[in-house]
Amino acid sequence: MPTAKQVLAFIEKSDEPAGKREIARHFRLRGAEKIALKALLKDMADQGLIDSAPGRAFHKMGGIPRVTVLRIIDIEEGPVAVPDNWQADTPIPKLRIVERDKRSALTKGDRILARTEERGGGWIAHPMKKLQASSELALGVLEKDRNGKLLLVQTDKTKRYELPVSDAGEAKIGQLVEAETKGPRGRQRAYIRNIIGNPMQPGSYSTIAIHKFDIPATFTDTIMKEAEIVANWPLDPAIREDLRDLPFIAIDPEDARDHDDAIWAKADDDADNMGGFLLKVAIADVSHYVRPGSALDKSARQRGNSVYFPDQVVPMLPMRLSADICSLKQGEDRAAMVCHMQIDAQGNILAWRFSKAIVQLTHNVAYEDAQAQFDQGKSTLAKQVLTPLWHCWALLKKARARRQPLDLDLPERKVQLDEDGKIAGISTKERLDVHRLVEDMMIAANVAAAKALEAKKQPVAYRVHETPAREKLVALKEYLATLNISFAMGQVIQPKTFNGLMNKVQDEDIKHLVTIQVLRSQTQAYYGPTNLGHFGLSLGHYAHFTSPIRRYADLLVHRALVDGYNLADDIEATAKKEFGNAGLHDKDKANLSPICEAISGYERRAMEAERETTDRYIAAHLSGRIGEVFDVRITGVQKFGFFVTTIEIGGDGLVPASTLGREYFHYDETSQVLTGEVSDKKYATGQRLRMRLTQANAISGAMTFAPIKDDEEDFFAGDRGAGTANLGQSLDDDRARRKARHKARNKGKSGPGKSGTFRRGKKGRPANIKK
Repeated sequence: MPTAKQVLAFIEKSDEPAGKREIARHFRLRGAEKIALKALLKDMADQGLIDSAPGRAFHKMGGIPRVTVLRIIDIEEGPVAVPDNWQADTPIPKLRIVERDKRSALTKGDRILARTEERGGGWIAHPMKKLQASSELALGVLEKDRNGKLLLVQTDKTKRYELPVSDAGEAKIGQLVEAETKGPRGRQRAYIRNIIGNPMQPGSYSTIAIHKFDIPATFTDTIMKEAEIVANWPLDPAIREDLRDLPFIAIDPEDARDHDDAIWAKADDDADNMGGFLLKVAIADVSHYVRPGSALDKSARQRGNSVYFPDQVVPMLPMRLSADICSLKQGEDRAAMVCHMQIDAQGNILAWRFSKAIVQLTHNVAYEDAQAQFDQGKSTLAKQVLTPLWHCWALLKKARARRQPLDLDLPERKVQLDEDGKIAGISTKERLDVHRLVEDMMIAANVAAAKALEAKKQPVAYRVHETPAREKLVALKEYLATLNISFAMGQVIQPKTFNGLMNKVQDEDIKHLVTIQVLRSQTQAYYGPTNLGHFGLSLGHYAHFTSPIRRYADLLVHRALVDGYNLADDIEATAKKEFGNAGLHDKDKANLSPICEAISGYERRAMEAERETTDRYIAAHLSGRIGEVFDVRITGVQKFGFFVTTIEIGGDGLVPASTLGREYFHYDETSQVLTGEVSDKKYATGQRLRMRLTQANAISGAMTFAPIKDDEEDFFAGDRGAGTANLGQSLDDDRARRKARHKARNKGKSGPGKSGTFRRGKKGRPANIKK
């Protein structure tokens, strides 16, 4: 019989899919040995060493089958593909395609059979043959054009085309549906498979995102029953400190659905810490209720985090836990993991420890109310609770000022809904001192958690933010050079390097432009078991500890702290017996890397879903203002046009190059500028303009703008108020307008038209046009 190591080596090296039959043939196993092989493979799968691919072939856990089917997802910078059928818990991997024959002309959406290999920390694939196109799912609204033909208007704003519908089933015009698309590229047709509902009802925009990103939004009966059982578990007084006499306070957004954290501070009377403070950060003890191996735990890991939309929350945990028994509420006894810190007069964390405790909050306060009460200074809350917190924060501010974290002052938009779930307005979130106070205290607790686990020799799910990559810094340097701003590459890059760069710029428009480019030069934060520091916060040790109700990474940190500080309670044995999770926590600690990779992917999924939903709300809010002129700022420039955001509320839209004029516009990739060939007119990132809103599609979140022209002042006036009430009519009107404008602008011309097209000569070649 082969060992697990030998089997794994064969699977990794096999040039064909390695199923049980191929493994048995390779090792010449017969009879009872095949039965033993089956048991060995099951053990290897349970240990997280291997996973099974479609067709019962095996591959290394976290890896990709040696031969598999891939789907092309991008061709802009060389073909990139993903596995066509990925069922693992880890984020779907991306593979760079290495083409032997460039004439194969792979396009987005193609399916190929390929041989894969891991190289340089990434994956590459060698195509073997192209396969028949498979069906894909698409979300959209069922509409009808003037000729009565059924169309699927897709919710994905990157797909600016409608799909003919072959089978609508029981779906009705105007309904949001899920469809299967079939056929070759350019001739696809839609077959309605699922009716989601009315796209204009409150909550529909987040529903679109939930379906598009495949976010788990419901809990099974098993999970709900388990949540009810664990919610009644007693708290062990033998391992919990009774801190109910301390006036802990939770400060959250006014509309917060869950309360992870509470804070308390007082002046330190230790003679060795004159001018210092004692700070306690109490965090909901989710690890008491969600045990490794339970249905709750598996569900939470598959979600990774809660997803927050303007109209609803898709929680990581059932509401019985997230909004009730785990949530730190005023006047209620709650289980908490408490970080006890001693802060010196310079804001340094002198000492820390962690304990399980019982707390009872004196207040749940909204940010705005806490700020107002502190400013007035008259209430008992302000004098006894808030004032010590503010004095403690003054010390933490000193430490922040010394380390100089990255300071990007970019506004955050908030969608406001009325009682009926309709848009009441969109505003910029006000940044108050109390926001910074809570943020700095949470950061201090996160730092203490990372250092405590290191001291206890426990594995850590770090929150990692790496130093910007050199190629991004080179691109930033080249871009800044176009603005006559110098940027030295030889220096040690620190957050204060970028802060100093932005502070030197006096012109507000240029400063905003530089800020955007600095933001784009940063790497994306992620979770990982290796400490690479947090560049943005300018910290050498950092882990997420303060939000276990809504982030699985924090729950991992809590479990490690329980181990490190020997805080296992008297129902540990009961939990293991109930959920059969003996040893599973140790296995998680040994396989922390793939878990971190998975939850990092789920975090990115949530961010994209939240951002797209906000875009839809903003587009819906502006859909009744088609034809109005807005102050906008250019946020990105491409050869096909540029992107703008309205300064009023932050809505993003596209200005196609075809609307800029009759002349041709050259695109400079380094400076990110479009320049008119004749007029020398330039469009650059950061530039402020006056633009007319020409389209706002609430279903996709897409908006388009166009320059103001004297002869088109009232061109779009008839669209005002149309919104998306009659999407089919709007589609026909859009097509008619585009055709009319195209015909008028290109009539009798043999050169570049306003739409960027050319009059074609014989055999489809451009007539008398130089390249």
